[in-house]
Amino acid sequence: MLRLEGIDAFYDDLQALADVSFEVREREIVALVGANAAGKSTTLRVISGLVAPRRGRVMLGDDDITHVPAHARVDRGVVQVPEGRRLFPFMTVAENLLLGAHAGRARGERERTLAHVYALFPVLDERRTQLAGSLSGGEQQMCAIGRALMARPRLLMLDEPTLGLAPVLVARIFETVRAINSQGVTVLLVEQNVRQALTLAHRACVLESGRMVLEGPARDLLGDERLKRAYLGL
Repeated sequence: MLRLEGIDAFYDDLQALADVSFEVREREIVALVGANAAGKSTTLRVISGLVAPRRGRVMLGDDDITHVPAHARVDRGVVQVPEGRRLFPFMTVAENLLLGAHAGRARGERERTLAHVYALFPVLDERRTQLAGSLSGGEQQMCAIGRALMARPRLLMLDEPTLGLAPVLVARIFETVRAINSQGVTVLLVEQNVRQALTLAHRACVLESGRMVLEGPARDLLGDERLKRAYLGL
């Protein structure tokens, strides 16, 4: 579904990604892991169209979307849940969710999709008239994921979805990601909890200082000695 080819990305003169290449296949979960400042979020921003690469290509199927603007990528089904959730705190839960259905491919299906989101997250249905800023951290994350689902994504990208959440909520978010994937949505996951991410994912890619250093079946990487020393504390 998605392929990055030799991506170099910069912030002014600071290089954040160097020759990054990998693919995400249809209907799989791919975990993108690495230390802080490894380039994980930048990779998602390149895919979303928020950061333009200086070199390389972003391919969605057979289409080169490297120079397609961010809003047009959403209309093609490439949707990101940003780190920190980025909800509109003084709008209601329902209003935040409906904002996710602005793209043409999603607008006509928004009532049906909204019912699906409420079925996936019943607490959002209960709190639909509540201001999003008054939700708990876990509920806000559910709202952010629900807003992304309103865009009817083909590829859902999640940037640190469990950051700052209690362990019981972390487990709930991972269960939700698995359920979303089982419904046919392809998932690219950036996650600080490396062990759980590798347990959830089909395949994984490891970034170090903006370069891809490991790639393969996620469960195989769980046993990789380099990865265990660097990220699993073993």
